[in-house]
Formats: sequence, C-alpha cells, structure tokens
Amino acid sequence: MTIFIQIRDLRKTYVMGKSTVHALDGIDLDIVPGSFTVVMGPSGSGKSTLLHLIGGLDRPTSGSIMVEGETLERMDENQLAEYRRKMVGFIFQSFNLVATMNAAENVGFPMRFARTTNRERRTRSLELLRRVGLDDRALHKPTELSGGQQQRVAIARSLVNQPKIILADEPTGNLDTASGYGIMQLLSVLHKAGHTVIVVTHDPRMQHFSTNIIYLLDGRIVSEAEYQAASTFDFAETSEGETTHES
Repeated sequence: MTIFIQIRDLRKTYVMGKSTVHALDGIDLDIVPGSFTVVMGPSGSGKSTLLHLIGGLDRPTSGSIMVEGETLERMDENQLAEYRRKMVGFIFQSFNLVATMNAAENVGFPMRFARTTNRERRTRSLELLRRVGLDDRALHKPTELSGGQQQRVAIARSLVNQPKIILADEPTGNLDTASGYGIMQLLSVLHKAGHTVIVVTHDPRMQHFSTNIIYLLDGRIVSEAEYQAASTFDFAETSEGETTHES
C-alpha cells in the first residue's frame, strides 16, 4: 500500500522555565493517500502539535516527516511556505477569518500569494462557497454569520488552492451539536472527493467518519484500550474531586 505521509520517531520538546515538556515523544505513523485519519486525545496530549508539524507550521526537535517523498525538516522557510500553499489546507477551531473581509474575500485570500487576478479569486471563491452551501452569504462578514457558517467559510478557504491534504484542528470545538455534526459531514464529503483528511479532536462522533483512528496520550500513540482506561480514570478522579469540593 502506498504511504502518503511517513512519520518516524517524531519528537517535539519545549523548555518552559526550568521544566521540559515533551509534547511529542517518539511518534511513528503512516498515512495512506485518500484516508480520513482522526487523532483523538485530551488537551495537552500533543495532537495539535502533531498537526502543526505535518502542516509545516513548526519544526520538530528530532525525527522525520516525509510527504510524497519530500522530507519536511530538510526544507528551508521558502520551501515550507510553498509546501503549505500547494499541498495543505488548514481548518482551525477559531475559524481565523479576517473580520473586515466578507465571506468571498476570506475564501479567496490565500490566492493572493499565488499572483492571481481579482476575477480569478472571486470566481474560485464563489464556486467553493456554493460547494459548502453558502453562496447566498458571499457578501456577509464574519460577524453576520453563525459559528457553523464561519467554519464552512474556513473550510472553503482551505480548499482554494486545491490542496491534497486537509488538516483540521478541533473543527467542531466552538460549535453547537448540530452545527458540529454538519461540519463532520462536510469533511466526510471532502474525503470521499479524494482529499487526505487529518482531524485532531476530542469529539468521539468524528470517529464514525474515519478510516483510521489514532489515540494520543502524553505525546505517545497508545492503544484504544489504554486510551479508554486513562479516560475512565480521569473522569473518576475529576468526579471524586468535585464531590469532595461540594462536601
């Protein structure tokens, strides 16, 4: 089976004062093209760090990330910028839309760095807004859109340069239950259209749309049984703490 993304012994360490934090502590992972990978983990497990490294937004302390035969850590800043522009579409929990731009302008914004014309950007933006069901909101600014609509604009923006990889960081984290489920369905549609999708989340509903699931705890990949055991322990510990506090 062809491997699209190959990760070997990936480590990311942060020094915070006198403490050393191992955000990722030796990750080995293979991702095949056209897959829908869900990375599950609680806050602080390293899942967002993993996503940022795959996306070329940060560099590892050690280890290797290879995408379509190209090794990211060997790229200089210009090469990484080109990799992000051509290969990766990002979707963030906080949407990251420009408040002064309308939906169409937000979607087309990444195309400015590809030296496209205003007409090309507008045509592509409207096409993508139709794809996510928001063509009637093209002239609306972020403050005039619901959370779910803003995330759909962000998804349309992630597709504007026709990337092979869609990276989503807690895409349902700021949404209500119904809006969040709609975003999951939209990501599933993108996956079925041929994109390689990687989502980091703590929302268990996302697992129903995945082709494979990765469980992260303390910067390491663990089995589902280990993950569930740790989750049960954390819940019991929290509940006991709350009971003690109330009494």
